[in-house]
Amino acid sequence: MIAKLPDDLQGILWNQKIEKIDAKKNKNYIINQVLAYGAWKNLEWLFKNYSRSIIKNVFENEPEKDYTPQGYNFTKNILLSINKDLDIQKYVKTYPRDIRH
Repeated sequence: MIAKLPDDLQGILWNQKIEKIDAKKNKNYIINQVLAYGAWKNLEWLFKNYSRSIIKNVFENEPEKDYTPQGYNFTKNILLSINKDLDIQKYVKTYPRDIRH
């Protein structure tokens, strides 16, 4: 079990202080945040501390609307090799197409 979350995750897990986040109880939040916002070293940490099946299950069944289209596709197709269709609208933030007036 994860004894302590690394300090470098604080910038990704910004909702509360890192020392107050329970790795087991808050796994859905941690997994989605790291997949959506993490650097490569954060992804390595994630896959060392949670099983691939847990990560995949959280991604498929507990989606958060935090992903960019590119991040969603990278996570789904490359990191997790998910071949079934998922509802992209449950994952991807909406961005204005053109913010100029």
